[in-house]
Amino acid sequence: MCLNITNNAICRQTHKLATSIILVVGIISKRGGLFEYNLQQKTLDMKSIMLILCSIFVILNACTQSPAQSNKADKKVGGPCEGCEAIYEYGNKKLSSVDTLPDFFDKGPKLKITGTIYKKDGKTPAKDVILYIYHTDQTGVYPTKGNEKGWAKRHGYIRGWIKTGTDGKYTFYTLRPASYPNSRNPQHIHPTIKEPGKSEYYIDEFLFDDDPYLTAEQRKHGQNRGGNGILKTTKFGDMQIAQHDIILGLNIPNYD
Repeated sequence: MCLNITNNAICRQTHKLATSIILVVGIISKRGGLFEYNLQQKTLDMKSIMLILCSIFVILNACTQSPAQSNKADKKVGGPCEGCEAIYEYGNKKLSSVDTLPDFFDKGPKLKITGTIYKKDGKTPAKDVILYIYHTDQTGVYPTKGNEKGWAKRHGYIRGWIKTGTDGKYTFYTLRPASYPNSRNPQHIHPTIKEPGKSEYYIDEFLFDDDPYLTAEQRKHGQNRGGNGILKTTKFGDMQIAQHDIILGLNIPNYD
């Protein structure tokens, strides 16, 4: 992408300008041939207007791209994090504290993960935190549709993003993922965090306490990044519900 426009005000003003020029073009084009339109004593011919329009549409196209980007000024925390850049791949989607992943209405065990993201003190709700998750489908693979770009080629299309409000709360609706094919690998969900002023970093995978493939050894040796990632679910109708709070910076290298 040749331009990276993230200022919403610029995008809005550009859109208004494009609309105004299109109206001008519509008025003067009715007369046929090459005309001149005098605007505040400056003459714009049709070729100039079309050139301006082309430039504006390039900017508008950039405005529809992902508004979030990795900031070089952010403090680097968490160590190496392959694929964590995917947290910025939500495009022009307006993030809220609730997200429903694309698989939710498919056949499979429905899952709701909900909780609060806290600051390092474990008490203060954290605002403007992005949480990105992705996981396998009901066959244990990361499914793709063939038109994926970026990290979606590896993560698949079953992925979602939330952004916390002042209360720090979040909720995901999805299906409980399957284990990898022909394996005894536990069912799991990959989470990534991006908080203001810090680089993106991964936290403990979300695992399931009732998963028969989750061994005692694995339970014992979790890193507890952001807290213990093992989810305990309760059944409500056809929905499994997991309450999971996250503490920013907990056991994250170079955080303080």
